[in-house]
Amino acid sequence: MNSGHQHRVFGRRAQEHILILATGDKVRHMTIRPWMAALAFCFIGVFSISYLLATSYLVLRDDLIGATMARQARMQHDYEDRIAALRAQVDRITSRQLLDQQVVEDKVDKLMEQQMALTSRHGKLDNLLDRAESSGLTEKDSARPAPSSPVPSFAPDIKGKRASLTGGGIEAIEKQLASGAPADATPDNSTLAYVPAAETVGDRADRIFSKVTLSLKDVEQDQRNRIEQLTNDAGHAANAIESVLTRFKIPVPEEAAARQEDESAVGGPYLEPESNDDFNNSLAALDGALTRLETVRNTAESLPFRNPAIGKEMTSPFGNRRDPFLGRLALHSGIDFRFSPGEKIRPAAPGKVVSAGWTGGYGNMVEVDHGNGISTRYGHMSEVLVKIGDTVDPNDVIGLAGSTGRSTGTHLHYEVRQNGQAIDPVYFMNAGLKLATYIK
Repeated sequence: MNSGHQHRVFGRRAQEHILILATGDKVRHMTIRPWMAALAFCFIGVFSISYLLATSYLVLRDDLIGATMARQARMQHDYEDRIAALRAQVDRITSRQLLDQQVVEDKVDKLMEQQMALTSRHGKLDNLLDRAESSGLTEKDSARPAPSSPVPSFAPDIKGKRASLTGGGIEAIEKQLASGAPADATPDNSTLAYVPAAETVGDRADRIFSKVTLSLKDVEQDQRNRIEQLTNDAGHAANAIESVLTRFKIPVPEEAAARQEDESAVGGPYLEPESNDDFNNSLAALDGALTRLETVRNTAESLPFRNPAIGKEMTSPFGNRRDPFLGRLALHSGIDFRFSPGEKIRPAAPGKVVSAGWTGGYGNMVEVDHGNGISTRYGHMSEVLVKIGDTVDPNDVIGLAGSTGRSTGTHLHYEVRQNGQAIDPVYFMNAGLKLATYIK
């Protein structure tokens, strides 16, 4: 028994398979062993699988290539769509920024126009407020807006253009416009979903400028109300003074006559007025009311409505009385005030001295002409300190108290004459009490 060629299977000898190959006279044989059969089987299996795979690839290659190209095309289209969306978003942001810039420029132009209008009105109001103050309608600086009061304004730097407005609110508005989120937030590249935009610069500018415009309108309305109030006050004051002047038959100069001297050297071609809005009309009405008030006020201030001896005792009133020298009834043409010797005597109103010196029973007497047929006399002075032709006012000293002429003691004889006729000075002094708030 050969150990190299014998195999036992389950105790039995396995038969060998021999492959005989005959070619002509030659005969060959090959013993087929199990491992050789297994190797051949594996080779055949691998070859079959490779053949099937190769055949399948050749059959399905076009479909696979087509699917891959289609997938790549879809991915390319997706990227192109995303890029287009991002470009559109950038275009929207750029357009919105340009629009916001235009909105801001328009708002700045409007605010500049309003500011210039208020500045122009402020200049016109200055003169009228000065006149109202001098007329006693307002206290000093009470009606005049403070120069340092902030007027809201905005001055963004846009294309080198600087809009400069008077006031202290520039920085505040710039900070408000600069605060908050950017004009538009660029969405994340991972999504193309709609992102609600935050408040833009244009929106904030519109909101802030609306507040500023409302503030300017409030300032304008306050100006209108103040002008209307001043116009009414000037009218009431002029009416009060004019009623007193009318009671004393004092002619009130007309406005045209009052301005005749100021308009004696003016001229120029006629042009239509710049505007005919309500504000300018109210300014014109206030100007007319102040002119009328100044006219009647100047007239009243030139007349003897003041008491020339404030705080002095009245020793003899106007009217019939028993003459101290003759002892019989006589007309006392003035009022006597008790004075100490040498006390200063001042006129009751501004005027021109028409008589100064010894005048009969008056002793040393000064007569002052106040215009409109009204004059005052100051008698019994110890010394006269003015001369004929002098112009005096209530602060000037015209003489010293004494007892010259027909006098029983040191006192001031004060007369008021209208067109040469003596009238009771008390009437003028009582009227002066009513006019105390309107005249200086």
